[in-house]
Formats: sequence, C-alpha cells, structure tokens
Amino acid sequence: MTGPSALRTVWVFGDQLNRELGALREATPESHRVLLVESTAKLTGKRWHRQRAHFVITAMRRFADELRTAGFEVDQRRATSLRAGYHAHVAEFAPGAVEATEPASWDGAAMLRDLGVDVVRSNQFLCHYDDFADWAAGRKRLKMEDFYRWQRGRLGYLMDGDEPTTGRWNYDDENRRRPPKTETPWSAPQQSRLDEVDRSVLDDLPDPCWGAEPDGTWATSRPAALARLRHFVDDVLPMFGPHEDAMVERSWHLAHSLLSPYLNVGLLLPAEVCDAVQAAYDAGRVDIASAEGFIRQVIGWRESVWGVYWLWMPDYRSRNALGADRPVPPVFRGEADTEMNCVEQCMTTLHDLAYNHHIQRLMVLGNLAMLHGVDPWEMTDWMWSSFIDGAEWVMLPNVIGMSQWADGGMMATKPYAAGGNYIDTMSDYCRGCRYDRTQRVGDDACPFTTLYWDFLARHHDLLVRNPRVARQVRASERLSDLPAVRERAVEVRRRLDDGTL
Repeated sequence: MTGPSALRTVWVFGDQLNRELGALREATPESHRVLLVESTAKLTGKRWHRQRAHFVITAMRRFADELRTAGFEVDQRRATSLRAGYHAHVAEFAPGAVEATEPASWDGAAMLRDLGVDVVRSNQFLCHYDDFADWAAGRKRLKMEDFYRWQRGRLGYLMDGDEPTTGRWNYDDENRRRPPKTETPWSAPQQSRLDEVDRSVLDDLPDPCWGAEPDGTWATSRPAALARLRHFVDDVLPMFGPHEDAMVERSWHLAHSLLSPYLNVGLLLPAEVCDAVQAAYDAGRVDIASAEGFIRQVIGWRESVWGVYWLWMPDYRSRNALGADRPVPPVFRGEADTEMNCVEQCMTTLHDLAYNHHIQRLMVLGNLAMLHGVDPWEMTDWMWSSFIDGAEWVMLPNVIGMSQWADGGMMATKPYAAGGNYIDTMSDYCRGCRYDRTQRVGDDACPFTTLYWDFLARHHDLLVRNPRVARQVRASERLSDLPAVRERAVEVRRRLDDGTL
C-alpha cells in the first residue's frame, strides 16, 4: 500500500450504523476507509424535531468514534449535501473505489446509481425487498397476516416444526385490552447522561428545529441501545401484550419497546431483537401472547412496510384517493394550542420526546388528519421530520396507506376513521376533555365525532361501495341532524386550519 488510493471507501449513511451491515461487514482497516457525511441541506430542508436531528447526528458521530477505535480511518465531514460530501471525499482521497450498502430510500438509491457507486445488497432487514416482491408476485391482495406467517415459517420464530408454537398464529384478541383504570404497572424507560458529544451536536443544529432538547431518553450508541434491549426484554416485555393499543395520560410509554429508533438507524438489528424475545419465551420469562405480539410487529408489520415501500415506489408517494388538500394543522406544528385533550396529550409527548406510540399516531393524529382532509404527502413529511424513528420508507406506507387511506385500499381494506367513542374506549383522554364525545353538533361537540360523520357523508359515493364501511355510511344517511353536522364540520375544519380549536 503506497498511497491514499490503495484504500477503498465504504460510504455509510446515517441509518446504517452497524459494523455488520452490507459493505461494512467485510471491510477492514487495512483495505477500507469509511466516509460519513452530515448534510446541511438535509438538516435545513425540513423543520426537524430537535431530538430527531440530534439522535441521528449524535449516533453518526459516536459510530465514527467506534470505527476509529476499531482501527479505521474515518472521513467524517459536513457538507452542503450528500453529493457534495462524496465529491469532496473523492477529490481529497482518490479512493480505489467507493462502495455503499443499499440505502433505505428510493432517492438515495437513485443518487448512488447516478454517482456510479458500487452497491452491496442490504442485510438490514430479515426479508430483502426483492424477496418480498417474489412473495407478492401474483397475489391479488397483500395481506400482512399471510406475509407474517410466511416469515414465521422461514425464520423459525415461535415455531414447532411447520406449526406455530401452541398451535396459534395470532394473539391479537389478548393484546387489545382497555387500559387499566388506576394501576401504573409499566417500567420507566432507561436514561443516558448527556455528554460533550451531545452538546456539540445541539450547538450545530439549525434554527428551524422545534421541540424540547434531549433528556437522555434516546440512546445514541450501540452499547446504550443494547442496554435498552435488555431492559425491554427483562422488565417490559412481560407487560407488552395486553395494552398495546391503550392510551393513558399517566404514561407516555406503557409497555412499548421504544426500540424502533435503534432498529431504523442500525444500532440494533431485527434478528438480535427477535432472538432475545424468543430466548425469553423459551426460558419461561414471558408468555406467548406478549412474545408473539412483539415478534409480529418486527417480522410482520415492519418488514411488510419495508417491502411495499420498494414495491410501490416511486408513484406511491403521490397517491391521494380522497383528494385531500388541506395543510397540516398548526396544532401539529406546535404553533397553536388545542382544547381536544387527546390531541393535546399526543402533542405534549411529541414536543417533549419526539414520540407517540402507534395507536396515538394512527387513531388520534392520523385519524384527525384524514377526517380533516390533510394533504397526505404533507402529513407524511411532517411525521417523517417529527418522530424519533422517522424515515421515508416507514412513514410513506404507514401514512399514505394506513392513516390517510390515500392509496384507496392498496394496503388497508378500509379507512381507519373513528369518532370520539373509539378514543374513549381505548384511553382515559375523554374524561379530561372539554368536548363531549357523544355530541355531533353544538359548541361542545367532539370534533372527532362531528368530522367522522361528515367524512362518511363527504366521501359517500366512494365509501358506500366498500363492504367494510358501507354499514356506517348507510347509517350516516339516516342521521336526522346530518345537515347540522355538515355545517358544524365546516366550522370545525376552519378552526383547525386557524389553530383555534
């Protein structure tokens, strides 16, 4: 080795922070240098939640230090864009070649093709998107349950030969209980102490960021992420199943794993997470309902979202079956307060921690946005920039397909629309709310209830043909006060837009 060009470069993106991933897996300090680029254009291109931006950049910088400790030469640079960082690196080091692991975004993949970077197949998921496409080929509907059972069989989690352990595939019924009224049995999340790396990153964040500064809730290194995994399996997983869909004022986390940020940037890998849960079940430390419910989320839901993102892009992000065109409400942007207690509870947690669990995202924030008629791409972009575990591949199917039904049923067979009664069933939010969930009209009427019936009427001709919601649509036809409901809905939507609701 006689000069800088003798080394190849592995270009590592901010969501690939693991030595076992793709191009980095076979790299050695003797053969490869590592490039990490912090893009100022990406930081200033969205109004990121402060903790979201801090999490990714801090994790990148700690990973760079980890690689240096392992003997790698690391070119860690800030640049106006990823492309600019790449070109500056090539100009300075003249590497023998540049390699990268397949990126997690459609646009990232296009950029690498354009630059002529050697791409290595990603192993960040348990089902590569090419394998998902093979599974999906020829199917009239892509049912997550079918994919999940296929995954269970091929991966061997909670299986006895070809059959599921205990003879059942699904424990959803056991995992949808209402929240307990008084007890708070959920273990508090672990905390990390902030250090000089955290402070330097916070100093580098641009002004457009919003939300509270980090308090140590979110780990930014692999050792700390592994500690969070152990805490979840030992102290939280036994409580995971029953109240997956519950929402309570006294606990923002309940028994959710809080591991998705680490999986999405590579600090944890899906196999090691599922292996830990399988081991806990095998040892008798967790029941089958909790173990199955969690593994389902990882190998079923998470991996199917990854698969359909690549299957349906790039056209998928422009889907808008309901013709929604309103802006994201000011209350979502932290620019207004609200008297809707459920929304206020979600937004307080989002401001403080860049987090809501899946039911808060789907049935409170997502549901309100769909009933209101928010542009689905604007909603996707907002969630992507606001949540600690945000990524385009995560948010597009979850928002376009699930919460906004903007794909017209490609992913979900019906819109996840609901009035105040659902929120009251699955939470304690309605008890402290100034609005009345049972009322459709009047100043005290719950905005969710008003907008739900207006939504069914507004999209009557489309939804009446859907067998899963046709009954509710027919019921809306029979409402004696439907004209008053529609009139009230106009006022509710105006006040949402104004930030005065």
